[in-house]
Amino acid sequence: MRVPVALALIGAILVSRALLPAPRSPIFSVVILPADLRGLMSALWVENNRHWDELADQNTLTQLLGSGKPTQREYLGCLVGDVSGDTLFIRSFVPAEHLKQLQFAVAGDCDGVERLVGTFHTHPYRADPAGRAVKERGLSAMDLKTFAAAPDMVTMVMWDLDSLDVAIKAVDGSVRHPVPLALR
Repeated sequence: MRVPVALALIGAILVSRALLPAPRSPIFSVVILPADLRGLMSALWVENNRHWDELADQNTLTQLLGSGKPTQREYLGCLVGDVSGDTLFIRSFVPAEHLKQLQFAVAGDCDGVERLVGTFHTHPYRADPAGRAVKERGLSAMDLKTFAAAPDMVTMVMWDLDSLDVAIKAVDGSVRHPVPLALR
């Protein structure tokens, strides 16, 4: 008689757990990036965008299709860090393996990176019809879609030293964007 009672109790517990709402909050709510690391990220941005002003003779469609001269490239880095309490600490980054840099896209992988927490990439300037720099000021819809499908906890985009945009994942895998970033 005790076995059926135990099975009924286990069944009741499983059913009650299934009725509970899934947790929706991230496992962390704060992202910390050391200022010197931001400086290194910015240096990569500068290196990969040093010829942005050579686009005056090309229209935006030519730039986006990649059929013009590739004057700048996106960069992809693998973020290394750890979570402590409610804080994600970015400790360092390494270049993505198999890096393929295009003018308005980047590919690579971070497989095998120890303590991987996510990725960052750069967005290049592009030129407006008058040849002035136009900043891509945030994670694009495609960036967020790619992030949603990845196992990463955080993704960042940089488009200049003064410009970073961050998204994180909640426990249920949903994307939280934008997220404040603290520099230390």
